[in-house]
Amino acid sequence: IAPARCGSDKDMKLTIERAALLKALGHVQSAVERRNTIPILSNVLLSAERDRLTFSATDLDMEIIDEALAQVDQPGQITAPAHTLYEIVRKLPEGSDVVLSFTGEDPRLAVSAGRSRFNLPVLPAGDFPVMSSDGLSGAMGVDVSDLIRLIDKTRFAISAEETRYYLNGLYLHTVVEDGVQKLRAVATDGSRLALAEMAAPEGAAGSPGVIVPRKTVAEARRLLEDAGEQVEMQISPQKVRFDFGGAALTSKVIDGNFPDYSRVIPKDNTRIVMVDAKLFAQAVDRVATISAEKSRSVRMAIEAGKVVLTVRNMEAGQAVEELEIDYDGDPFELSFNARYLLDVTDQISGESMELRFGGPNDPALILDPADVDVRYILMPLRV
Repeated sequence: IAPARCGSDKDMKLTIERAALLKALGHVQSAVERRNTIPILSNVLLSAERDRLTFSATDLDMEIIDEALAQVDQPGQITAPAHTLYEIVRKLPEGSDVVLSFTGEDPRLAVSAGRSRFNLPVLPAGDFPVMSSDGLSGAMGVDVSDLIRLIDKTRFAISAEETRYYLNGLYLHTVVEDGVQKLRAVATDGSRLALAEMAAPEGAAGSPGVIVPRKTVAEARRLLEDAGEQVEMQISPQKVRFDFGGAALTSKVIDGNFPDYSRVIPKDNTRIVMVDAKLFAQAVDRVATISAEKSRSVRMAIEAGKVVLTVRNMEAGQAVEELEIDYDGDPFELSFNARYLLDVTDQISGESMELRFGGPNDPALILDPADVDVRYILMPLRV
């Protein structure tokens, strides 16, 4: 990471619409950590030139850049406190024009709109760290709706446990199955796994598999809300970059090896249960009301035509609920974490879901008949 190079801290003056300023600041300021030991990382870099204002914010692992049209009277660069500036602009009257000005004689950024005046402390633009984009691959265009789907269907399973840091992200990689190349996203925390895939975009061949950190995934997902129809993605073994049109996010990736998840995908789970996803979720949610916080265990007793859900809690009592299912095999029982079951049912896009079971301690495979490109795996609880 190198400091910003161009521009000066001498003078800067511009006028910008509040809405445009608020939107761009909103995009970049979430990269800024609330508590920082390095003061300049609390700031946003403002660069005014020609007819636009460019914003940059970073936490040294991730950088978000955005831009907005502005009337630039005096081009220049300065950094100012990101969260404070965002809060000020948020509270300014709608439709107002905001004037940002800085002169070398006064070490503060003047922010004015209508009758409001603010002066904010600044730090030199030359000290602001800029993330290089060395080594990034050629860009591949991905439909916004496809990328949203890959993230939304999988990110709930990203691990929050710091010891296995290589599980603290979303594994994006390409695979070839039956001669078809696919872009696949996988997340797991060791107890459950979520997998979603799509036809690989042009340019994906040969790009390395990377583990995109949880924070980067969350920020990319947020920026996708304001993106156009396509996002450009670039990947290197060390970094990933998403270009959303105006805004861009560059991030380091997690340096580690994602486990060989294909070994845990059940191949011969022959007990197949079909159930109404919404009714199943509601029933699990009801019985889980009295489950013990730690294990959240729900017992599933499955027999021909029905499943009986049971939760027993020494302190809170017992809950039982019966539900119709499509199943005609031998009866069997197993337990799952209720929260994990609900996280999966939240992702089912059709009316029904398909559960495939093996033995009592084998992982269950959950499929969405309405979306054949997703798979979920849940480990049963050993009770």
